[in-house]
Amino acid sequence: MTARILSIGTALPETRVEQSTLRGLFAAQPGFDRKAQRLVGAAFDAAAIDTRHVVLPQLAGGTGGGLGVRDGDTLLMPSTGARNAEYRRTAPALFAEASRAAIEGSGRTPDAITHVVTVSCTGMFAPGPDYHLVRDLGLPTSAERYHLGFIGCAAAIPALRLAARIVTADPDAVVLVACAELCSLHWQTSSHPDQIVAASVFADGAAAAVVASGDSSHPGLDLDDFATHVTDEGEKDMAWTVGDSGFEMTLTPEVPRIIGREIAGIAADVLGDLSDVDAWAVHPGGRSILDRVESALALDAAALAPSREVLRAHGNMSSATLLFILRDLLADVTHPDGERIAALAFGPGLTVEAARLTLRRP
Repeated sequence: MTARILSIGTALPETRVEQSTLRGLFAAQPGFDRKAQRLVGAAFDAAAIDTRHVVLPQLAGGTGGGLGVRDGDTLLMPSTGARNAEYRRTAPALFAEASRAAIEGSGRTPDAITHVVTVSCTGMFAPGPDYHLVRDLGLPTSAERYHLGFIGCAAAIPALRLAARIVTADPDAVVLVACAELCSLHWQTSSHPDQIVAASVFADGAAAAVVASGDSSHPGLDLDDFATHVTDEGEKDMAWTVGDSGFEMTLTPEVPRIIGREIAGIAADVLGDLSDVDAWAVHPGGRSILDRVESALALDAAALAPSREVLRAHGNMSSATLLFILRDLLADVTHPDGERIAALAFGPGLTVEAARLTLRRP
């Protein structure tokens, strides 16, 4: 029996901030010369993002929060320990909110969950988010728990693949997949172009899915197949390391160029005949990545509209973002039963993760 995403739930921090506000804040940092200020303006304006949600109210000019990141218009550089403590304080509630919504929409009860798969690359602690979900949602204490960490923006697809493998092996399994990323905790004040680009796109959010054996009575997304591809180059162009003042992102301009050069061949290998694809869910690492995918695959301008809309409204929430796109496709009644969906996401390496899904409606 095919594993099916029965429902998807999402959660966002309360603080919503305009892209223009963040652009002005970053451009005003001490030590940023005119060249750096121009780079900030260009990167933020080109991101095709209107708003983002963050767990740090100070970034929007507010007060509160457990992490001091701002003194007037000057952004501070807290230690990695302080940033991670804020992750530990705020991430569990977002994991729980998204997961609770997913369970409620699945037609299952919390005590039906047999497996928990959590995903995050923006913080770490133990007992971790998987443990807290069992406690916060009243899941069975016997539920098997797995955590996928530091896979980056592509991680939702490996998590869904793991869930599908579990359900295929045990048709009675009900798997909760939960992704939460607090990227704002790791924004850097460096004028290095990589850090400016990272600051211009990353945001906070959480999403969860319930995966179980599909039946004709419940709508969802059948998880048909998966594939992974490591490109020949890009290992140094997209990377995520632990520094003394937060996690440090390397995101060079080569990333969209590499994707643009290689995505056509990769897509053909992992997805097959692209003419069979009815809809696309492409992780919006940034507008330039979506532009390159659209061009290289000769897609209609409307094909990536769901990805562009999530990027516009929420920014790049790393691993959680792809589930936001799949949520929107599932909720859009103009997409009929049997529609074939291709999902693509890109992570450090440079790694391409792909999935083929089929939309099911009763």
